[in-house]
Amino acid sequence: MDKKEIAGKIFREALRSVNPSFIVKGYTDKIHSYYSMKGFTKLIITGFGKAAYQMAQAAEEMFDNDQISGGIVVTKYGHAKSQLSGELKKIKVLEAAHPVPDENGFKAAQKIIKLLKEADSNTLVLCLISGGGSALFVSPCEGVTLSEKQSITDLLLKAGADITELNSVRKHLSAVKGGRLAEIVYPAKIISLLISDVIGDKMDVIASGPTAPDSSTYQDALEVLKKFNLLDKAPGSVVDVLKKGAAGIIPDTPKQNNPIFHNIQNIIIGSNKKAIDAAYKEAEIFGLDTEIISAELTGEAKEAGKWLAKKALDERSNNSSRSKCLISGGETTVIVKGNGKGGRNTELALSFAMEIDGIEGITFLSAGTDGTDGPTDAAGAIVDGQTISKAKKLGLNPQEFLDNNDSYNFFRKTDSLLITGPTGTNVMDIQIAVIA
Repeated sequence: MDKKEIAGKIFREALRSVNPSFIVKGYTDKIHSYYSMKGFTKLIITGFGKAAYQMAQAAEEMFDNDQISGGIVVTKYGHAKSQLSGELKKIKVLEAAHPVPDENGFKAAQKIIKLLKEADSNTLVLCLISGGGSALFVSPCEGVTLSEKQSITDLLLKAGADITELNSVRKHLSAVKGGRLAEIVYPAKIISLLISDVIGDKMDVIASGPTAPDSSTYQDALEVLKKFNLLDKAPGSVVDVLKKGAAGIIPDTPKQNNPIFHNIQNIIIGSNKKAIDAAYKEAEIFGLDTEIISAELTGEAKEAGKWLAKKALDERSNNSSRSKCLISGGETTVIVKGNGKGGRNTELALSFAMEIDGIEGITFLSAGTDGTDGPTDAAGAIVDGQTISKAKKLGLNPQEFLDNNDSYNFFRKTDSLLITGPTGTNVMDIQIAVIA
């Protein structure tokens, strides 16, 4: 088996460990026990994120159909229909856009809000939350339109804002994020099962924390716009709402001491750490001397690619008798300056490939666990020391593709894309370097 196949198998084992259906079913006994012990008379299931369909499928199998009063989940386009063998019986599955929200996401949010307003003190709400939920579950606050929310999201993404910064702004422009969904559902009880796609597994950042106390403020959101020089570029209504909130004219998002959270259990059931731990075990099975070098990889993608390449080159020069595997996970960002097509994983992989050009014995995979890297159909790319020379023989200039943020087309032309299709889960990104 060649090194690219080994890297691919390690990645697939990481995905298997965070399969949403499998990990949700692991909580069947806990939820059944809580439902029976508290004497609930109504069960509502809702959810949002890239893993929402598989999570909902597993949740529906937990209960008899007559126990579920109703349910609605929303996921990204293609993340349900590509997997549906048939419609769910009691839970309606909707699809919407990610990472910039669209009208379908707004309509889905209104349907979910309407359903949840039927909840009372005898209701248990099972909320299934996964990465991507911030864009898919969109309900702008008073004074902000959907198009304005789309505009500020796009500006922040292109500026290279990380997920914490992005969600700090989104929470304070929303009627459902930053704990505000908990306000809507109160006094019903909520169990939220969360698959984390953020560094540090911060509950108020995952999908912008709809059922968690918010640690950020309107002032924090304003500081994010200042950092990226967006105060003059952002829609006026967005800046106006944030300034009013910072001045105390608009109440801030609910905080830790708010009694609405007494009725809520937020449980993280899947994470990037769980996935890279599984990757580690699989690499060891292949006889590789394995090391997790980072579980919090952040920063600009092309700079992260250079850093990882240096780590791989250093290991190669150690003349070890065993082949090595370096594993990392996290979520980088891309500052968009060109007009090409790509995502953070393909940009990171291209940067890595340029650093190891002509070097034998290093194979590298970088991929999104959701199976989609940015606005593309690829999860990422697999490269080695021959990738760049192959490209040059085809008349391609790697630096030009990198400068134009066109890494997807570079790897399409060199046949180096990793295409898995939507995986049904989302725990950020994984990088795997196999070093002979």
